[in-house]
Amino acid sequence: MKNKKYTIKTTCPQCGCSAVSHLSDEEIREKFGDVPNIEMDCHECMLKYETPVKEACPEWDKDCKMKE
Repeated sequence: MKNKKYTIKTTCPQCGCSAVSHLSDEEIREKFGDVPNIEMDCHECMLKYETPVKEACPEWDKDCKMKE
């Protein structure tokens, strides 16, 4: 399970650009930690925004059993 990659998909609320990342369990914990919302940066309009983990990556949310 350590080599499994999770897909994180988000959409910028300001300009609508989408972002997709493929990260391992370890990479997600290092980058975002175990939080219910993750902070993202839009590379088009430079907006910093938060999105719920359960929307950005439902599989990660289920596997790590995130609490609300």
